[in-house]
Amino acid sequence: MASLSDRMMGAAMLNPATYEEVEADQTATGQAALVVILAAVASGVAGLRLGFGIVTWMIIASLIGWVVWALLTYVIGARLMPEPTTRADLGQLLRVVGFASAPGVLAILAILPFFGGLIRFAVSVWQLAAMVVGVRQALDYSTTGRAVVVCLIGFVLQWIVIWMLFMMTVGTAALVGGAFGR
Repeated sequence: MASLSDRMMGAAMLNPATYEEVEADQTATGQAALVVILAAVASGVAGLRLGFGIVTWMIIASLIGWVVWALLTYVIGARLMPEPTTRADLGQLLRVVGFASAPGVLAILAILPFFGGLIRFAVSVWQLAAMVVGVRQALDYSTTGRAVVVCLIGFVLQWIVIWMLFMMTVGTAALVGGAFGR
């Protein structure tokens, strides 16, 4: 069994064997959660100019997003768009989606002046590519195209859910703050 850092490197390098390994290792769900947290902390640190709360928000949003995206991927990919060879469960997708976050640790480089936006964009595209490789492996798809469609649909739906949660949080904070005269 590979170490966490080996798995993160393999996932970031889009190595299909790494995704097969974490898919099969039922004990790797905690590692997958840690990868999600590390990527969220890296992104949050790069955004510290917005305040310390951004790190906390990034961790919470990333963990929620991880579960939501894995669930959406399971429903879309394994239930609505399966191939005859598709055999997957939610645990497998939690592990694969979690490790697909591995390139996100490089989001800390977004702290660099002038390049932050470009770095965030590049890391996001890289994570999406990692997700496609992981989904193709986890859902035993014969083509990458089907994995791309599943990931794009899941990506959009996941962001809608996260945005709604964010807006509810901001709205609630505004209402509570207004009610108490803050």
